Amino acid sequence: MMDTKTCLVLLFDSASEALLAEKLFKRAGISYKIIPVPRHLSSDCGVCIRVFASDKERARETLDGRVDIRDICPID
Repeated sequence: MMDTKTCLVLLFDSASEALLAEKLFKRAGISYKIIPVPRHLSSDCGVCIRVFASDKERARETLDGRVDIRDICPID
């Protein structure tokens, strides 16, 4: 199980973008988890992806030119 103290959430403009990111992370072998967007980050309903903070740059590179990331936020 992921330790949330060492994780970030990646926010997207739509659930379809989050699902595409999930597919790309799976192919790239990046550990991730689809979770509901925390209320303190956005009032929008939807999903985001939680990744280890150590995978931040790898996640960005994997999505570069394929999926736009709205924001990357640390979570407690």
